[in-house]
Amino acid sequence: MLRKSLAGSLLLLGLCAGASAELAPEVITTGKLPPANPYRIYLSDVSIGHIVDGRLHVVDGTSLRYEGVIATGYAGQAILSADRKEIFVATTYYTRLNHGTRTDVVDVHDAQTLAKTGEIAIPPRHAQSLNYKGTIRPSSDGRWLFVQFATPATSVGVIDLKERRMVAEVATPGCWSILPAASTGGRFSTVCGDGTLLTVSLDAAGQVARQKRSAKFFDADKDPIFIHGEQDGDSYRFVSFLGDVYTAHVGGEVASFESPWSILSAADRKQGWRPGGYQLIAQHNASGRLFVGMHDKGFEGSHKTPAKEIWTVDLAAKKRVARTPGNNAIALAVSQGDGARLFAYDGVKAAIAVFDAKGKLALAKRMEGIGETPTQMELH
Repeated sequence: MLRKSLAGSLLLLGLCAGASAELAPEVITTGKLPPANPYRIYLSDVSIGHIVDGRLHVVDGTSLRYEGVIATGYAGQAILSADRKEIFVATTYYTRLNHGTRTDVVDVHDAQTLAKTGEIAIPPRHAQSLNYKGTIRPSSDGRWLFVQFATPATSVGVIDLKERRMVAEVATPGCWSILPAASTGGRFSTVCGDGTLLTVSLDAAGQVARQKRSAKFFDADKDPIFIHGEQDGDSYRFVSFLGDVYTAHVGGEVASFESPWSILSAADRKQGWRPGGYQLIAQHNASGRLFVGMHDKGFEGSHKTPAKEIWTVDLAAKKRVARTPGNNAIALAVSQGDGARLFAYDGVKAAIAVFDAKGKLALAKRMEGIGETPTQMELH
């Protein structure tokens, strides 16, 4: 029995050795992504537990299949180009991972392959903050890229995307977040702490031609606005901590505004309903619907609370028309055009909830276990 067993083992080893000798060396390859569609999700994740090594998760919003990931460095801020062909990431790298010599760049990636195609050097002043769309924005004509700087003094870096170099730094003391105009490529506004908007107009070389400050359009002491704004052409819409809707028009040299109005009824206020989250509103421009993450029993300081409900607001009628379970949403994004879908990031369970948004919101599916500490989504 022993001899037979030993002989069998030797035969098996011989077969394995022969098979190993015939195996071809493994070649590591990169898979190809399917063509992007309006439902592709770019989920910016500052990964605060290891903030030197952030992530941009790429997810197919139709199948909820994880498609790829881009490393975004230290508190990297990502945005798609105006033509949706490239991804820009303003970020920081240190020679000793979390200390040492600091280098700031805008990494450039191909939006189809996710491969890095280049980088643009910027001063070591890129804003190391949570992910918000207003920290990096392309101009509407695709000529410029605007990057929020903070030291903590605030300024905006202007990058010429034709020449792939930074051409100007615009001082914006006391102001934060970048709101590009749609009708004028060389123009952006920024929200100031005194409740005004500062509008910057550039010349053909990317240098400041004019800076003009608006009248006050919100009271930062009584009812501040959330910094996330939803764009429709030259108009941006914001909500305040107490549930008022503010609309700013940034197409001209000086911003103008509409009168604010509330999404809350007297009964809502009595129950303490308030907006909450990070990217807490999403706007479907064609239908004039605004989606807002809301929580009840709100108080001063509860403005980051995940959504207990998502309210659908008719902007023309200036009233709420539906309320839907909130799926703990801290970030919302809606696709534009026909076949609208609303995507909500569940900040409690690290999931993405998908809603059919053509009519009344209806939960279609969820993707569990995605991301660590993301606060912002962008759709292709």
